[in-house]
Amino acid sequence: MAGPTTARRGGERNRKPGPKSSAGSSRPPKGPQKKPARPRGRAGAARSRAGRTGLFAGFSRRTRLILAAVAAVLLGTGVVWALYGSSWLRATHVEVAGTEVLTAGEVREAAAVPLGEPLVSVDTDAIADRLRKRLPRIESVDVGRSWPRGIRLEVTERQPRAILEKGGKFIEIDGMGVRFATVDRAPAKVPRLVMEAPEDSPGVRHFGRARLEREGVRASAALPADVRRDTLVIRVRSYDSITVELTGGRTVVWGSGERGDAKARTLTALMKAAGGAKRFDVSAPGSPAASGS
Repeated sequence: MAGPTTARRGGERNRKPGPKSSAGSSRPPKGPQKKPARPRGRAGAARSRAGRTGLFAGFSRRTRLILAAVAAVLLGTGVVWALYGSSWLRATHVEVAGTEVLTAGEVREAAAVPLGEPLVSVDTDAIADRLRKRLPRIESVDVGRSWPRGIRLEVTERQPRAILEKGGKFIEIDGMGVRFATVDRAPAKVPRLVMEAPEDSPGVRHFGRARLEREGVRASAALPADVRRDTLVIRVRSYDSITVELTGGRTVVWGSGERGDAKARTLTALMKAAGGAKRFDVSAPGSPAASGS
């Protein structure tokens, strides 16, 4: 007959062992682990956006857009005021560079830069136009702003390639045939242009005196540099009859003003080959000639 002790033992054998408590075991409990809950609601969303929105953290998207637009307007207004309203960015002085015959004072006076005006509003194209119109000696000029308060004028002057004597004065003519200045004294090392074509000659009637003058200057500009330094006179008798008179009683028959580069190369070679000659003919550069001694 089974007693209470036997029944208790049987019950213990039939009972399944339960999980051990964490206090009695070092192993973590098995099974999927629950993740910490994310913050929900408007407060949580605002906190999650804080790192992305920076200055406008915690505001709605529409509010952020409005604040950004207001900031842009304020920034633009500040820039406009700095450029046009501030006394710090106004034209106060004019820098001049590149002058040779002209003085910086002459250039400043002709430029008529509106000092005291906002630097950004100064019309640089109008300044360049005034300089070219009032000072024909200027071939080109670069007008720029020198921040924060200056205007810079970089001038390139015309170079005389010939001078034309008239009434005791000398007219300077550049390589394009432009008369740009009249001076009392002839500049050194610049040949004199002598027009010998009669007014009723076929060349003058057909081409005009101004065109013949340009052809003479064109010949002068094409001369080799060492020959130009020795040139005294450019004589123009007709369109295709231009002669160059050099120091030492030497003469160059140039012909017309055409093919200047080829004639210059031929003249250089001819003078080396016949250095003692007095007359050099390069009017037909393909068949030059030298004579005299």
